Amino acid sequence: MTAPDLSSSASIEPGGGKLFRLADLPVPMVYATHRIIRDCNFEFAETFGYERHELIDQSFSRLYPKIRDFVRTGEMWRTNFAGGKVYHDERVMRRRDGSSFWCRVRGRSRNLADPFAEALYCFEPMNRAIAGNASLISDRQKQVLTLVSQGKTNAQIAQEIGLSKRTIEAHRARIMRSYGLRNSAELIAWFSSLR
Repeated sequence: MTAPDLSSSASIEPGGGKLFRLADLPVPMVYATHRIIRDCNFEFAETFGYERHELIDQSFSRLYPKIRDFVRTGEMWRTNFAGGKVYHDERVMRRRDGSSFWCRVRGRSRNLADPFAEALYCFEPMNRAIAGNASLISDRQKQVLTLVSQGKTNAQIAQEIGLSKRTIEAHRARIMRSYGLRNSAELIAWFSSLR
């Protein structure tokens, strides 16, 4: 598959519309096929501490703290990104120097049948500290709480990540009991303070 030329000069479309090249966009943007970076702008490369050419044709996996974070994020996006939807989340990413930072990611698939076949993503670094006590909860609990904070029900979360509804309820109850949280609002606020 040949990637569209996203770095070429702006041009005029039939009908008078203007097309802009990826490099013209003032926010960190990337074009990917099957989670492989095919093109990105300077802002995206700079956000992660790389030169643009160092990221072209590389897997997004190198930008995650752990490979399991890359896999788990892919599972969530595959479920929510299908059918040409715009999807977003907030996650910890890793720079070239090994430092971690919070990032809001928004994406749109250009392929209704396969969300990762061809997609555009915007990465927005967030001014949020990486809390040391976030390591007190497991990666699975973080995944569940991320989906809870997106407003999903226990049943929706269970279906999305392939666990039973009762297991999701148990994860939530364990955390609430451990940290003295009384309801879902307190649970989400507590989790947000870790992020």
